[in-house]
Amino acid sequence: MKKLIILLLLGSFTVAATAQQKAYKDGEWFRFRVHYGFVTAGYATLEVEDKTFRGRKVHHVKGFGETVGVSRWFFKVRDDYQSYIEKDTGLPLHFVRDIYEGGYTKDIRIDFNHQISKATVKDREKDLTSIFSIEENTQDMISAFYYLRDYIDTNTIKEDDIIEINMFFDNENFKFQMKFLGREQLSTRFGTVSSLIFRPYVQSGRVFREKESLTVWISDDENKIPLLIKAELAVGSLKASLIEYKGLRHPFVTK
Repeated sequence: MKKLIILLLLGSFTVAATAQQKAYKDGEWFRFRVHYGFVTAGYATLEVEDKTFRGRKVHHVKGFGETVGVSRWFFKVRDDYQSYIEKDTGLPLHFVRDIYEGGYTKDIRIDFNHQISKATVKDREKDLTSIFSIEENTQDMISAFYYLRDYIDTNTIKEDDIIEINMFFDNENFKFQMKFLGREQLSTRFGTVSSLIFRPYVQSGRVFREKESLTVWISDDENKIPLLIKAELAVGSLKASLIEYKGLRHPFVTK
């Protein structure tokens, strides 16, 4: 199992449309079980806490994931991702990526200056600082999920629509894309939930088998909760299922 938090977040991106009431709030918390069939490989959490960061009001979003049990002996994962998202704009101010994945490590901090379209990247392992140009409305991989949850329009999206977002990750600007596949009544541990199905386009290679290896189910309501992620990885098939939640802004309707 690789890139535990990346799977959960990249798989949860949605489509930007007209502004509406916020989908999340201070205190929202999700917990996911990551598993191969019936075998639990690890757990991951996402939580939101309102703070003041460098004089600005932000949502501090923390994503953490790690392997457990036998999986930890075969391939230890401990991923810590954080984003400080400015409340007024929905844009990231600061991003943290501190990961250990089977011996592969990174400890990165990114400061975003959207006024001058620059990102300052500090590699703490190499003690190296670099500055990059960024695109307009650039997101990091955490902030994008929360930004776009506020702008989804489930009334206008159609099957096979392609959604794009500007993203900066691993010292690179790129267009993150995904396709809307349709709707489904998804059976979950909370009951049957109306869901939206997406297929993000990911980079094949070290983690994913091919470009269309990921499928995501998101609740078709005002919360836009990530319910289920299925991934075909280089090391096998993987699922991440929502098992606990609290602090939702809107009612979560199940059947």
